[in-house]
Amino acid sequence: MARIPVYRTVYHDLKASIKDGIYPVGTLLPTEPELEKQFGVSRVTVRKAVSLLAAEGYIKATQGKGTVVLPFATTQKLGGITSITETLMERGFNVTTQDAYVELIPAPASVAIELQIKEGEPVYCLQRVQCADGSPCALMINYLRPNLVPDLEKHIGTFTGLYTFLEEHYHIVFVEAVERLSAIAANFTDAQILRIKVGYPLLCSKRTCSTTTGPFEYSINKLVADKYEYSVHLHGR
Repeated sequence: MARIPVYRTVYHDLKASIKDGIYPVGTLLPTEPELEKQFGVSRVTVRKAVSLLAAEGYIKATQGKGTVVLPFATTQKLGGITSITETLMERGFNVTTQDAYVELIPAPASVAIELQIKEGEPVYCLQRVQCADGSPCALMINYLRPNLVPDLEKHIGTFTGLYTFLEEHYHIVFVEAVERLSAIAANFTDAQILRIKVGYPLLCSKRTCSTTTGPFEYSINKLVADKYEYSVHLHGR
């Protein structure tokens, strides 16, 4: 099993302390020197941990005042189109693809509706298992219209982040996405792949992403997560 970086241990401990009310909303986190002493780590490690908390909206550094604990339950900001892989990387995880498989299949009815094509028209079906710091965290299925990504099967295993690859190799420009998220329970297959118990709560994300010519990609992703549900409309990248 992959070794957890020290800064992530500090990050998780501080995050737990915030959630547990040890550092209440509106109060200040200890200073960098105090955190260095508390955890027995370097200033670089402390800053990486603190930057992750700030990126997630748990804290905010204020000039001349210190690092203030924010009301984290209401500070999640959703805007530009980003991928699960990119989000995990931004939060400091080492993201890898455990398994990947792509094939050209007739579009199921549900996929055809999302991509605004006829049922049975060919679409690429890309299936992946993404890992964060060595542990499986997401089952990902992407359906893509093949006319914009010819010979996609030749590139399987050459990328980790799909959106970045599509932008760089096929020059895809994402302009809009509609995403729906809900809580589901892991079935037997989910549990085996993600190394969790059957019935464990998962976050199910269903997203339709468009280019200037219309819907291009439809994804169904299952992530290890807490139970909650919301819908968000995203513009631009």
